[in-house]
Amino acid sequence: MPIYRQTGLIPSKRHIVFRQPNGSLYHEELFGTEGFSGVSSLVYHLYPPTMVKDHGKPYSIRPEIAIEDNLYNRSFMGFEVEPEDDYIKSRKVLFVNDDLNIGIASPKKSFNNYFFKNADADEMLFIHRGSGLLKTMYGSIHFEYGDYIIIPRGTVYQIDFKDENNKILFVESFSPIETPARYRNQYGQFMENSPFCERDFKLPENLITYDEKGEFLINIKKRGLIYPYTFQTHPFDVVGYDGCSYPYAFSIFNFEPITGRIHMPPPIHQQFQGRNFVICSFVPRLYDYHPEAIPAPYHHSNIDSDELLYYVDGDFMSRNNIKQGQITLHPGGLTHGPHPGAIERSIGKKETNELAVMIDPFNPVKMTTEALKIELKDYYKSWQVEETLAVNS
Repeated sequence: MPIYRQTGLIPSKRHIVFRQPNGSLYHEELFGTEGFSGVSSLVYHLYPPTMVKDHGKPYSIRPEIAIEDNLYNRSFMGFEVEPEDDYIKSRKVLFVNDDLNIGIASPKKSFNNYFFKNADADEMLFIHRGSGLLKTMYGSIHFEYGDYIIIPRGTVYQIDFKDENNKILFVESFSPIETPARYRNQYGQFMENSPFCERDFKLPENLITYDEKGEFLINIKKRGLIYPYTFQTHPFDVVGYDGCSYPYAFSIFNFEPITGRIHMPPPIHQQFQGRNFVICSFVPRLYDYHPEAIPAPYHHSNIDSDELLYYVDGDFMSRNNIKQGQITLHPGGLTHGPHPGAIERSIGKKETNELAVMIDPFNPVKMTTEALKIELKDYYKSWQVEETLAVNS
């Protein structure tokens, strides 16, 4: 996050003596996700953040790969992922490659009896159903339907859900998740032609310093294993911080669509990016306004990337019979485009109310056994035109 912020108590300079009222030192921690060269924050704790009391035996949550190689158009019913009480168990990874994991989580309960830390990946949580409160050492963030939550790797957090009906699309990125550089000027400020700006982000609020000792369980994810660690002090014992690394949220409803006289290519919808993938937001917008424009997307050769579309709400113009929570996978190597009839029925339309999240991995994804449990069979046949088949039979 390129926005510098300063919260709570910090000294006048970095790495200098900074004492508590009782005379003991505050404990400074540099929190960054790319060594000493990426964005970072300096965080000040009451106690050393290293006081491990015990650790348990690690256990695996590595996804089981079912299909290594794929050249079929496929579709999956995301809302059919089985809900789980526990947050970690609820996270079902569906697609993987060396750059990211993609999955659906349906947690039924808050997790207040432990903390979670992903030591491998930045996380994007897209809230499709549900609302609640993300709690971190940086403060808390209220979230609701349509929010993207970005959590830098290594951030310790808890989530309070308001109810049991939660549906979350998640991405684990093994590189930092960031906004596209083309939206920002050389100083890091969002430009006037960007589809969003600094005002649109939800930043952590209500920094609370927890001065507590005892046993605090942090489940740390590393290389597909969960390491249960018990610390002597509360992980949210922070009195202040400054820098550019912290969790934040962004509502998909704050994405301002870019439109034109004729159909614009998918990069205009880009929201985030990481190493070898992009994330796009398709939101309600006016259609193309050339008098003879075809609003539906043109057929295109999907050579450079896989395309995963997660359907959130509305009537998606280029697809037939799509449901909320459905995921389509169009692999790199196949030409794809609108379903039969979609091009013709789009002509003359003035606007669309579609809402969807698109993830384009530039390296092919593998599918897990969890994905196959919710696959919609024969989706690849959905481009057949019945009239043509009848003539040729």
